[in-house]
Amino acid sequence: MSQRADASQCGGVVVEFESDDIRDARAKKARSIPGSALIYLKGPKFLIYVSGALSMWGDRMWHFAISVFLIELYGHNLLLTAVFGLVVAGSVLLLGALIGDWVDRNPRNKVAHASLFIQNISVTVCSIVLMLVFLYKQRIEQIWDGWLTVVCYTVVIVLADVANLASTALTIAIQRDWIVVITGYNRGHLAGMNATMRRIDQVTNILAPLAVGQVMTLASNVVGCGFILGWNLVSLIVEFFFLSRVYRIVPALSIKPPVVEEAQVYLQRMERRRCREGNVAQPQPLTEGNCNTSLHLKEITDLPLCFRRFRWLVSTCKDGWRAYYRQPVFLAGMGLAFLYTTVLGFDCITTGYAYTQGISGSLLSLLMGVSAITGLMGTVMFTRLRKTYGLINTGIISSCLHLGCLLLCVCSVFAPGSPMDLSLLMPYINSNSSSELGGMTSQRQKHTYPLRGGSNQPLLPDRSSIHWTNNTVLFDNVPSGTAPESYFSIILLFLGVITARIGLWSFDLTVTQLLQENICESERGVVNGVQSSMNYLMDLLHFIMVISAPQPQHFGILVIISVLFITTGHTMYFLYAHKAKRKRRLDT
Repeated sequence: MSQRADASQCGGVVVEFESDDIRDARAKKARSIPGSALIYLKGPKFLIYVSGALSMWGDRMWHFAISVFLIELYGHNLLLTAVFGLVVAGSVLLLGALIGDWVDRNPRNKVAHASLFIQNISVTVCSIVLMLVFLYKQRIEQIWDGWLTVVCYTVVIVLADVANLASTALTIAIQRDWIVVITGYNRGHLAGMNATMRRIDQVTNILAPLAVGQVMTLASNVVGCGFILGWNLVSLIVEFFFLSRVYRIVPALSIKPPVVEEAQVYLQRMERRRCREGNVAQPQPLTEGNCNTSLHLKEITDLPLCFRRFRWLVSTCKDGWRAYYRQPVFLAGMGLAFLYTTVLGFDCITTGYAYTQGISGSLLSLLMGVSAITGLMGTVMFTRLRKTYGLINTGIISSCLHLGCLLLCVCSVFAPGSPMDLSLLMPYINSNSSSELGGMTSQRQKHTYPLRGGSNQPLLPDRSSIHWTNNTVLFDNVPSGTAPESYFSIILLFLGVITARIGLWSFDLTVTQLLQENICESERGVVNGVQSSMNYLMDLLHFIMVISAPQPQHFGILVIISVLFITTGHTMYFLYAHKAKRKRRLDT
């Protein structure tokens, strides 16, 4: 029988004395027993997989459809989509710590059920509003001199943002907390569940937008809204039932650290601050002077309720960020966040650039399918490497593989066919230098795929017909122009982006499991909430980069900056790995 050390009071992972090979052999033997398949189908892991698949499928469909709906509503303009993206990123950035604190302070079943209900009902109501707007758009525009239309847009964006916040809370609760408890703090089983959940996410990321896109194309936007509405209602019922069953059959989920009341938490924070400032170097009785806790409690309760609530929210945010900073895996989490500041992914920026370089929409869709396969390969590689070399070394290997593949993207900037033109960013160059550079760039600009209005088109030009295919922007009614003389640069770019996803997803799973294993149970929600905030913050930076340099000729500079950010992120992980290994040697 396997021997295990008791889990720490802080929610740490138990020490395993049984090898992964022995456990895998026993698991295979158990599966060969008649009826074991039925037991597995009724078990918590399978129920979590099905619930996660339904949730991810709905999220992917909604994120794809809301972008299309906002473009259609605003006359094929990207303004509403940009506003929606800014609101979503800003809200998670500001409220991430509060969401995580709410997850920590409430029972697991209530958090999961409330998040699930708020998310699905918000999407349902938003779909109803969108259906009404599409059906009666002309009448709505005539009411209140068009202000009712603005109200409808605002309601749609607010409801979609609420749904995203609830989805964030549900992700933190299930994928960062429930999974750890369900696996019994077993590292091998935890790695397997994390990898499986990521594979489900990769598959739904491709298939869900295609499914709802076909409905919207073959029918209409109204039918598309109705399809999403029906899906969310059915998904709400199924997920609610499955999560409730998981909560019942895993008794450990009902055990959480005791919830501390607001006033007590505030007093504890004040006492800790006093200790740090040296104000309580000489302990005094609680009834005297500056250590009188009843006086502090009176100061709190004397404030108006709104001020007390605001003070509590600000204090919770500050303490959440402090808790994130003092985690032993802080550098690893920051390293993962830095990977979000990049244009080297299959988002609208990179695919928009590829379109300006003569890559067709069908080829882009094919490349996205290949990238999904390499992402799945990364999840498989993670489980193999972790079993052979350990979790920390898996992160090091994944980082090196990721950086090595991205060198191809750097080479693509200077390869034949690259449209990079540094003179566009240096207007102060003297006339002689400009004439010399002009001769060079004119030679290279013939490789640029020309668009209407000249070569200085932004990466996402406004077009009369825009199709979004899983974050890919395809434009209709664009003149074909002349094909570039060399595709070498764009081939190197996508070869690097696609192969790098193997190391990227393996590294992502590594850091995810490090956060799961090393964060105290009482802080698991708030720390992961801050991690989500950091991810959104770094993601915002890459959009600011594109706004600062929007032309295809600038894309090479964005590639180099992206690689620098990614290198910085992996360097942070290397520092964490060095500290962790040194601490392990000292402990032994």
